[in-house]
Amino acid sequence: MTFSTLQNLAFRLSVTLFFLVLFSGRISAQDKDSIAIQYILKGKSFYKADDYEKSITYYNKALALVEKTKNDVLIGDIHTKKGHAYLLSGKNKEALDAYDKGLSMAKKTKDLDQEFVINSGLIQVLRRMNRLDKAHTIASGMIKSLDQTSFKNTHNHVNILTTVSDIYLAREQYDSVLFFSKKGIEVSKNLDYKEGLVDFYIKKGMIFYYKKEYDKSFKYLFDAQDILLEHDITNQSFPKVNINYFLASSYYEKGLYDKAIEILHKTTDAAEEKDVMKPPVIQSYLLLANCYGEKKDFEKALYWNNEYVRLIENYQKDKDETLNSIYEKDAQKLKSEIENLKKEKGENIKKITFGIVTLLVLILIFIVFKYVKKQKLNKILFNDLLEKINQLESNGAIDVKKESSKEIIIDDDKVVEVLKGLTRLEDQEYFLKSDCSLRAMAKKVKTNATYLSKIINIHKEKNFNDYINDLRIEYALMRIKNDKKFRSFSIKSIATEIGYKSDYSFAKHFKAKTGINPSYYIKNIQKQETSFETV
Repeated sequence: MTFSTLQNLAFRLSVTLFFLVLFSGRISAQDKDSIAIQYILKGKSFYKADDYEKSITYYNKALALVEKTKNDVLIGDIHTKKGHAYLLSGKNKEALDAYDKGLSMAKKTKDLDQEFVINSGLIQVLRRMNRLDKAHTIASGMIKSLDQTSFKNTHNHVNILTTVSDIYLAREQYDSVLFFSKKGIEVSKNLDYKEGLVDFYIKKGMIFYYKKEYDKSFKYLFDAQDILLEHDITNQSFPKVNINYFLASSYYEKGLYDKAIEILHKTTDAAEEKDVMKPPVIQSYLLLANCYGEKKDFEKALYWNNEYVRLIENYQKDKDETLNSIYEKDAQKLKSEIENLKKEKGENIKKITFGIVTLLVLILIFIVFKYVKKQKLNKILFNDLLEKINQLESNGAIDVKKESSKEIIIDDDKVVEVLKGLTRLEDQEYFLKSDCSLRAMAKKVKTNATYLSKIINIHKEKNFNDYINDLRIEYALMRIKNDKKFRSFSIKSIATEIGYKSDYSFAKHFKAKTGINPSYYIKNIQKQETSFETV
């Protein structure tokens, strides 16, 4: 008889005993807690098997029992485990709600270790919602107070380093990711913690992919894959998807489209309904479309692109709902603080409460005023921008910010040749390449980086980075306006298409040049096109 069989038998006997005691009318709080623990263990076994739906079912059964016994420690533990299950199944809003309840219990019982576990999951939700500043604040606090917990040099220490690395990865601070990955690998090896090694090897593979060092990327990704194949590691589906995506991405960059397609189909073929809300799975559909596009198989390219668009719309809906939930919880937290203040201070608090409420009302009025004002300003900026595009479209250039009109006299043959070379590269849209750099461009126009930088400063009246960013934003403005299919892409996909490594960088430069966010521009272009079609 195997250990698994014995475990199932013990669980069934415990449940049978529970119902015998229940119907005999002599069930005690201790009995309920004991059965709840059996449910938790059963839920945990399904969690390890990647069956998150069944896992949550058993956690809910346990929760129904311990809520009657008011066992705050078990209640907090169950909510935390539910949060983890929801997180790995891609249900961000449900994960946020579960973590919030678990955090309340952890604070109530003053369990700092439990707070750390919950915050690790909470950071992942915030990262997915692009609330990187808030996630970074929580992560920094965890690192500073790690010595106050029992986690030092344990599996949870590795998990915390993993969580912190995720934030730096999202913020494109790659040197920080490599720093924490090195520490994480060291601790994981000392503990023989295979899950930790897999995660950090994947992260290093990702970093070297972003740095375009594909051979190094392959090394770490294959190291991670070997560990998954050789060891019985729980929750393998998510690391497998990540490994497949970045292996395929590296093959795609090297022009090996068939290899990329073969790997990506491993993800799409194995993906269940519960998996399709995970970002790496969604991005795999887009990469498949790009691979087939490069192979000139446009029928399949269109199919996978349509699937990607469908999934990204559902993901965005879930993301919006989760963000609303985050804001609601922030407001509820403020309300709870006011209520606690009332209890502590009694009648005297009425004046303070009135002042706080008044201040909140004023803040709310101010926020509404600023919002309305911002919307009006955005509309003005959008209309001005559109007018400039329409006026200058025939010239092939867009002044998103007014440039100096002083004339420049060119009397140096070398300068003339370099400027001609820049014009040629602009016509070839070289600036859309993600590896477009000052050194690379200088090589293209047959000069050195220092000389090219000076020419751009003098004759383009801007530094190199502003020069490239202006060209990219001008291109994006024009193509979004005129290309309906391009307009349907996600912000991240558009950013990648025009040479940016992240949607954050693209949005930052777009707003700096136009005064509005790319999402606002796309939405209003779409509205305008729809209104024209209606007319």
